[in-house]
Amino acid sequence: MSRLAVVAVGGNSITRPDQRGTVLEQFENARETAGHIAEMVARGYSVVVTHGNGPQVGGILLRAEMAAHVVPPVPLDSCVANTQGGMGYMLQQVLGTELRSRGIEREVATVVTQVVVDADDPAFERATKPIGPFYTREEAERKRDEKGWDVVEDANRGWRRVVPSPLPKRIVEARSIQGLLDSGSIVIAVGGGGVPVVKDDDGNLRGVEAVIDKDHASRLIGNSIGAQLLLISTAVEQVSLHHGQENEVSLPRLTVADARVYYDEGHFPPGSMGPKVLAGIQFIENGGEEVIITTPESIIRALDGETGTHMTS
Repeated sequence: MSRLAVVAVGGNSITRPDQRGTVLEQFENARETAGHIAEMVARGYSVVVTHGNGPQVGGILLRAEMAAHVVPPVPLDSCVANTQGGMGYMLQQVLGTELRSRGIEREVATVVTQVVVDADDPAFERATKPIGPFYTREEAERKRDEKGWDVVEDANRGWRRVVPSPLPKRIVEARSIQGLLDSGSIVIAVGGGGVPVVKDDDGNLRGVEAVIDKDHASRLIGNSIGAQLLLISTAVEQVSLHHGQENEVSLPRLTVADARVYYDEGHFPPGSMGPKVLAGIQFIENGGEEVIITTPESIIRALDGETGTHMTS
């Protein structure tokens, strides 16, 4: 039997900080990552690809804001759904090409994925997730007063809107994703952490103004479908303690117990490595076998045990 892996691709690896984010640039960046995923498939892995969408949602929000005098605004849940479709199409195309170049005929399918969150999640009482473009303080305060936004200063780069980031509880389309895997497809799902929805008293779903963390949603879909491996693609080749300091220590191997200690000691900030390490801990605690955290270009070397951070029980 093939090994089942969830590969979580960061949105910043599709739209890179030093680029304008044109469609052509995104396709070229996605093609590079797709090559590594195709190589995993060539090695016998079944794969679910998840992806971030921070820069892409920011672009949608900025276009909507600049055209607000002629078109209505786009709700945040619809922004996430839009990126799932657009980025899924892009990944389907480049991954299909990379698979065929290796003589592999496999369908690649995107599932627009809804993720149930708890309407009573405390996260709804404290918006923390920055989204959209940067503003001056004066612009941000005007948006706050006019639109009721929560705004914060983001890393001395300017002011941004912040929204709630509740924890994912259930993947609505998990059985459909499993069915596609069983048919031999490569599946792209839970884009941008999934479209956040809550269930009403009648059991119906409705979207909410929130953003779900992509790594936590990737963990959840991995456990939901019985994946053995969660591979998180990020900006660093290995997780480290004291990152960026003179006493930085790389962590090629981590047990869940050690990861929990380091996490509780505050070594992994909430805005960067924290969600990835916590998602890894929870993935293994809920039945997964291994978590690998590394850069997109290091995926194959990490699978061979040459680099990356490998977390196990």
